[in-house]
Amino acid sequence: MKKIDTEILGKPTKKLDCFLADSEALIKEAQALRYRVFSQEMGAKLKTESEGLDYDEIDSYCDHLIVYDNINKKIVGYTRLLNQDQAKRLGRFYSQDEFKLDQVLALPGRFLEIGRTCIDPDFRGGAVLTTLWSALVQYALEGEFNYLLGCASITPGPSGFAVEAVYRNIDAKNRAPDSLQVIPSIPVPQALRCQRDESGIPPLLKAYLRFGALICGEPYWDEDFNCMDLFVLLPLDQLKDRYSKHYMRGYQVTNEIETAATL
Repeated sequence: MKKIDTEILGKPTKKLDCFLADSEALIKEAQALRYRVFSQEMGAKLKTESEGLDYDEIDSYCDHLIVYDNINKKIVGYTRLLNQDQAKRLGRFYSQDEFKLDQVLALPGRFLEIGRTCIDPDFRGGAVLTTLWSALVQYALEGEFNYLLGCASITPGPSGFAVEAVYRNIDAKNRAPDSLQVIPSIPVPQALRCQRDESGIPPLLKAYLRFGALICGEPYWDEDFNCMDLFVLLPLDQLKDRYSKHYMRGYQVTNEIETAATL
């Protein structure tokens, strides 16, 4: 996968590269960013907390897509890619730890799972995530994948998880049909639910919904991360039709996801 020079996306003095991490040092730096965002910022309970890293057994099977700031010499954006061939070697997709995906995985075509998406807090506001998304689409098109899948996390508000309120804010066209419903292994407990939406829909999930992603049923409650995960399925034909001219001609990025900030 070629590097994407996205200097145009940042401030005049910035230059961002996006590429697959090709060394153990870069992967560890990405895992350190994950730790800072998920543990220190979001309060997730990680088994690797003592090391200041976020990693699990799935990492060794994945490709690690990073956004690198050449001025500050550090990773400022990240997402983890588990393609269908890698998932076969692993024996599952990560999402299968949380959901029963039989109906989704029965679809014809190739799947690409994304996860652990995070942006350095000092670099949120559009350019880094736009760069990351551009490279992700390039990876998906080059690999001839048919579907993106993954989990979009929503943290609770002061009163709890507003499951019903969140679903009322999701347009009917973004709700999967019965034939693509998934079943969470741990639903959000009634005692943790509330009626008022105090958290809202995260910017990255809003971007997925604008692209035509489907929300496939009830969320999973992730106790360690203290969030609810919505299972998201995005047919890539829609992205090919809308964006292939942009991405395949220099991989220029549209303005539609400039407002997206982080997971």
